[in-house]
Amino acid sequence: MAKREHGEVLIVGGGIGGLAAALALARADIPSRVLEQASKFGEIGAGIQLGPNVFRMFDRLGIRARIDENAVFVERLIMKDSLSAETITEVPLGAAFRERFGNPYAVSHRADIHAALLEACEGSPLVTLEHSRRIAAIEDIGDEIIAVTDGGKTYRGKAMIGADGLWSRVRGHLFGEGEPRVSGHVAYRAVLPFDDFPEDLRWDAAALWAGPRNHLVHYPLRRRALFNIVAVFHDDAYVEGWNEPGDRDALMRRFESVGSQPMSILEKVEDWRMWVLCDREPTAVWSKGRITLLGDAAHPMLQYFAQGACMAVEDAVCLADKVVESDHNYSAAFQAYEKERYLRTGRVQLMARFLGDIYHAEGVARELRNQTLSKRTPTQSHDGLAWLYGGP
Repeated sequence: MAKREHGEVLIVGGGIGGLAAALALARADIPSRVLEQASKFGEIGAGIQLGPNVFRMFDRLGIRARIDENAVFVERLIMKDSLSAETITEVPLGAAFRERFGNPYAVSHRADIHAALLEACEGSPLVTLEHSRRIAAIEDIGDEIIAVTDGGKTYRGKAMIGADGLWSRVRGHLFGEGEPRVSGHVAYRAVLPFDDFPEDLRWDAAALWAGPRNHLVHYPLRRRALFNIVAVFHDDAYVEGWNEPGDRDALMRRFESVGSQPMSILEKVEDWRMWVLCDREPTAVWSKGRITLLGDAAHPMLQYFAQGACMAVEDAVCLADKVVESDHNYSAAFQAYEKERYLRTGRVQLMARFLGDIYHAEGVARELRNQTLSKRTPTQSHDGLAWLYGGP
């Protein structure tokens, strides 16, 4: 019979990070209850990129085979200039890359990653899943956490993990912070059936077209049945949420200067969904007492390093390890967890901002970018990623 003598942990948020935390705890014989505010467990969005670092975590969580089923193991990362169509740089992802980092690089559908985690959690007697549970109040009474939903339902747990994303209520309770930092960039996403995607661009790659104050990303999904498309441009709009309708005419105006190849992709899409890119300043403190944060609730980052979900899954595994190492002293475990994680995640947060400037360079900055990056060898590219893909 599963061990429950330590009491359950309350996890606020049933996305990738929250479910990864529940599964990591379950594999350490620690029960949890996941409280998701949506009416069902699911994942908004389409494509996600998976570095070698997160595959190590999938192995730890016991879901690697399930992840591999629908992932596409692309051959390279490629960066093109959207004005000239010249190749700025490529990162090969073949045998040398896998040997260097011990795991592959892949792209997948967010819903497939979420489904793999959800299936594993549903199969565990140590994980309780509840949807339609929006947290209205939280109280730490020393040896227990009390959470009350806006429907008046009360939960008690030995600890709480806030995995409730960029607009985290748990973070607000802990630190009383205001709105996240608005980057001034807006992302539009869409998917196209494989056969509808321009034939000359059906590369086995995660490709990025860098343009002046904009960029376009595309890669295959679901055993190459689909292509994921993300278009990002500078805009002062602010809308809370991840799934608002996009204004196609506004997007086309922002990309009107790009070349015929990236334009041929944009012209194929009629229906876009959009979100405003936001983050927060890196911080070394994510916890108070028996409450801590995870993923975007702790360290929201811009998408330019394609590591948001990967960092959340790393968080989950590290957090469970620290609970075990501390013999279920949650306050001590959470302090050890944030101490181990904050510099790594902070580096990704800051590097993601920097990459946004690189991708959107114009004028002399664009020419210097192209000249500098074009000289990198595959080994140099791999060396530059070793701090990220070689850990934790």
